[in-house]
Amino acid sequence: MKLVVIGGVAAGLSAASKSKREDPKIDVEVYTAEQHISYAACGLPYYIQGLIDDSSELIARTQKQLAKNGVNVTTSTLVERIEPKEKKIVVKHLSTGERRTTSYDKLVIATGASPIVPPIEGRELDNIFTVKNIPDADQIKKQIPKAKKVVIVGGGYIGLEMVDAFFAHDMEITIVEMAPQLMGNIDSDMAEVVLKSLKEKGIKVCLSEKVESFEGRGKVEKIVTDKGSHKADMVIMAIGVAPNSWLAKDAQIQLGVKNAIKTNRKMETSEKDIYAAGDCTTAYHLLYEDYVYIPLGTTANKQGRLAGENIAGLDSEFQGIIGTGIMKVLDLEVGRTGLSSKEAKKLGKKFYETTISIPNIAGYYPGHGKGKMKLIVEKGSGTILGAQIIGPKGTAKRIDTVAACIQNNNNIWDMAKLDLAYAPPFSSVWDPVIMAANVAIKNFEK
Repeated sequence: MKLVVIGGVAAGLSAASKSKREDPKIDVEVYTAEQHISYAACGLPYYIQGLIDDSSELIARTQKQLAKNGVNVTTSTLVERIEPKEKKIVVKHLSTGERRTTSYDKLVIATGASPIVPPIEGRELDNIFTVKNIPDADQIKKQIPKAKKVVIVGGGYIGLEMVDAFFAHDMEITIVEMAPQLMGNIDSDMAEVVLKSLKEKGIKVCLSEKVESFEGRGKVEKIVTDKGSHKADMVIMAIGVAPNSWLAKDAQIQLGVKNAIKTNRKMETSEKDIYAAGDCTTAYHLLYEDYVYIPLGTTANKQGRLAGENIAGLDSEFQGIIGTGIMKVLDLEVGRTGLSSKEAKKLGKKFYETTISIPNIAGYYPGHGKGKMKLIVEKGSGTILGAQIIGPKGTAKRIDTVAACIQNNNNIWDMAKLDLAYAPPFSSVWDPVIMAANVAIKNFEK
């Protein structure tokens, strides 16, 4: 059997490697338009910040290592067309322009996603960047010593993670967000904690403000919005990503929400012997009970691995997601899982909220501080629907405990009985998760 994979990062190489491990007889070929493969895109802000010295540290596997394991990767090669009836693809080598066709028995589309850059006047000016890959990061790093003012367009994960990178270089930072709050996937009262922290650090945050144009002579000098303008030596566009699904669309493969490739829970597309995984695809959400588009590295790796298992003859199903995410912005950690209050309301859930102040570690241990935790609980059953945690170092990873409870359909009484570890450097004697569950029990609404 010959497996062809389109895409050489998380989902693509997970599929390629897993299929080869499960069935060494499979002939595996991977094609990617990028120069680099198997890189940790989530690590790019920290490379830009200077916490990681060399971009090679972001590479999990090299071409040579993969070839040794029987996975042959061709870089700088664009797949231009999929021909499902003939079971072949047309590829173009970007340096020579040479085109050729190659056949497949099974195909995995793992083309990822690309940053959204709206058709804003002046977007062609120099020093307007996105953060997608290592070349992007290298360009930004190169310009940092020459720049004093940076404007970040977008207040989600990527935009806020880039705050750390520029703050470390003593740059003047402005965030412009079109929505009325930062981090649209958490509730507004929790987003206020992030906003307050940023302002205290001297970060300028402009909410409900839409970018209308970029101005400058050759390179960006100013960003114009519907509320005024901001000087900028550099602009980072971080308003979200869109799935790279055009290959699938051209091949008449069915698309789903937000034009991401629609798959079943075995990662099969509408076309026989073609699978899809990662940021170009939808994912089944256990609480929505429907397919959604929430591109995350964790999901991409799992979906790719599962596709690889099924290609090798196993019978695996993707169990689904609940939107668990975590990030760091300056000295704050933010974690979220399940439904926010906004989402629960939209889905017609009957719920109540419990919000408490929480410690990150024992109150007498060096580095102790306070955070905030919010539980979304279903009325009547006490089933946990969602949670959000914000606080200093050591706070946010507790979101995983709540995520496990949600995935196991636990209620607040189950969570209150958890046997969680305690030592002063790591927690208060009453873990914040159990504290929140106990208060939610007290507040229980039938």
